[in-house]
Amino acid sequence: MSRSRLLPLTGILAAVAAWQLGVSLHPSSLIPGPIAVARGIGELAVRGLLVKYVVASLFRVTWGYLTALIVAVPLGLALGLRRRAEAAINPVLQVLRPISPLAWIPIAILWFGVGDLSAIFLIFLASLLPLTVATMNAVHNIDPVHLAAALNFGIPLRARITRVLVPAILPQLIVAMRIALGVAWLVVVAAEMIAVNSGLGFLIVDARNAGNRYDLVIAGMVLIGAIGIVLDLLMRRIERLDSVRWGYAAE
Repeated sequence: MSRSRLLPLTGILAAVAAWQLGVSLHPSSLIPGPIAVARGIGELAVRGLLVKYVVASLFRVTWGYLTALIVAVPLGLALGLRRRAEAAINPVLQVLRPISPLAWIPIAILWFGVGDLSAIFLIFLASLLPLTVATMNAVHNIDPVHLAAALNFGIPLRARITRVLVPAILPQLIVAMRIALGVAWLVVVAAEMIAVNSGLGFLIVDARNAGNRYDLVIAGMVLIGAIGIVLDLLMRRIERLDSVRWGYAAE
C-alpha cells in the first residue's frame, strides 16, 4: 500500500487513540469510548436495525437527490441559454437559496405528513437550488465561440445541447453534484430527527431519549460520517471519467 493511502488511515487511528485516551483520563464522562461505540454498532447489527436505518437514510437521499438532479440540470441549461428567462427567474432563486432547507420542515410536515415524503421533499429542495444555479453559471462560462461554431454548421438545438453544451459543463457540474450530495446527506440526517421515525438521524434522537444511550448516539454519528465519506468517494470516481477529466488540473 502506498504512503499516500496510509496517511489518512494514520490520521484516523491517531484520532481514535486520542479519543480513547481522553475517555480513559475522564472515566466519569458521559462520552463513551470507541470500544463502547463499536459494541453499540454491533448491537444495532444484531437487532437488525443497522441495515434498516442505513437503507432508510440512503433511500431518502437517493430519491430526493436524483429528483432534484433531473429537474435542476434542464432548468439550469434553459436559464443559461435564455437570458430573458434567467432575468425573470434568477431573482426568485437567489431569494430562496439562502433559506435553510430545515426551515421548510413545518411546511413539509404540513404538506406530506410525518414520513418519507417529507424528508425526500427537504432533500429535493436542498439539492435543487445549488444544482440549478451551478448549471446556469456553467453555461455562462462556456466559450461563446463553441456554441456559435455549432450554430454556423447548422447543428440542431438538441444536438448542440447533447454534443456541445453538456460535455462542456460536465466538469463544473460534477463538482456541484458532489457538493449538493454532501448537503443532501446533512439534510436527511436533520430531517430524520424530526419528520420520520427511522434512519440514522432518528437513531441519534431515539438513543438519546431511550435512557441516554450515548454509545448509540456516537455510533450513529460515526455511521453518518463513514457513509458520507463513501458517497464522496463515489462522486470523485465520476471525476476520473475520461469525458470529464479534461476539466480538472492534472494530479
